[in-house]
Amino acid sequence: MLISVDPAGPVPPYEQVRGQLAEQIGDGRLPAGTRLPTVRQFAAELGLAVNTVARAYRELEAAGLLETRGRHGTFVAPGRDDATDRLQRAAAGYAAEAVRLGVPPEAALALVRAALDAQFRQMPLAGT
Repeated sequence: MLISVDPAGPVPPYEQVRGQLAEQIGDGRLPAGTRLPTVRQFAAELGLAVNTVARAYRELEAAGLLETRGRHGTFVAPGRDDATDRLQRAAAGYAAEAVRLGVPPEAALALVRAALDAQFRQMPLAGT
């Protein structure tokens, strides 16, 4: 697992870790069942605060990409479907492009929300 963090970059370190892990999960470099380093170990390897890595892990767990098995550790979650995998890859690409263009995370998320809202407004209502 190769993760690089630019502490002076415009993207917060936790988001850099989260985004790179999500991308590696999405493209299969980290397959389901892969055990990740402990938060402390990973933070030490990356030269980050423990809370920074913990936040990245929490957000990935909330997104269904990781699961914590108590004292056994944190693993890439099983049971993702093809649609989720494809969306994860698209999201990772979008995030990378937003960073490349210097778009702040809040603005990039607002653009996605607006695009989703527009798509859902165009959907026909059920029963019509």
